[in-house]
Amino acid sequence: MVFVQIGGALVTKTGSEDGCGQSWPLCHGQLIPKDWPIDTIIEITHRGVSGLAIIFLLALGYMAWKQIRHVREAKFLIYVSLSFIVIQSLIGAAAVVGIYEGDFILAAHFGISLICFAAVLLLTLLIFETAHGVETRKIIVKPFLRYNTILVTIYIYFVIYSGALVRHTDSSLACTEWPHCMPGQILPGNFYQAVQMGHRFLVGILFIWMLIIFIHVLRNYSESRILKTGWMIAFTLLVLQVITGMLSVFTQVNIFIALMHALFITLLFGVLCYFIMLLSRNK
Repeated sequence: MVFVQIGGALVTKTGSEDGCGQSWPLCHGQLIPKDWPIDTIIEITHRGVSGLAIIFLLALGYMAWKQIRHVREAKFLIYVSLSFIVIQSLIGAAAVVGIYEGDFILAAHFGISLICFAAVLLLTLLIFETAHGVETRKIIVKPFLRYNTILVTIYIYFVIYSGALVRHTDSSLACTEWPHCMPGQILPGNFYQAVQMGHRFLVGILFIWMLIIFIHVLRNYSESRILKTGWMIAFTLLVLQVITGMLSVFTQVNIFIALMHALFITLLFGVLCYFIMLLSRNK
């Protein structure tokens, strides 16, 4: 699922969406295309990786159903992971064949695949918990941390959507400076700059919000190894995501940095979802 996420970002960043024309599941109407330009290689590789992910996930879901369906969260995670990987594939196929082409709709594709990734990650962690006999692992938290964890997880989904919108509207290079947009310019001057600066603004709020939560955890939950370590990982991923976002501007969207940018936010969302799963047991 990590490779599915990164592959989708690579397709968008390199403009390889039309690497196979408007054919799906075939490529240019052929099982094996005659020509192999780089955009075709990227697109067909992403399709192959996504296809393998579906096969692996079906196998994982079947085995999880047989062995750990008695665990409280198992059935829900199996349903979500299988459902959203199918939805993700159908949206990708619909975009290829031209059923819809709106940037605002296409930006949701990354978010949908992100939910699938998070469900697979949580199912994997659940399997390891069960294997080590800690499937009832809980964390006792006060209302401040509980509600802020839930709200910041919901909020980060909108941040992720805004980042996907930057890619799909080709707004990555609309602003050439950081943290402001253009030299001597405070407010965005057009739609593309507004999309770029809007994303930065949402990330700024997220950074301050998670910093407050992180400090709260260090001060009040120093005895909880899972909370302290988990929030250290989460905040580190956020810092890396911000740094790679800044470097994307300075390097004119270097592909490797852009992919790391997508990777860090994907992993961060997964960590926050794990916190939500733990909190759901504390009733």
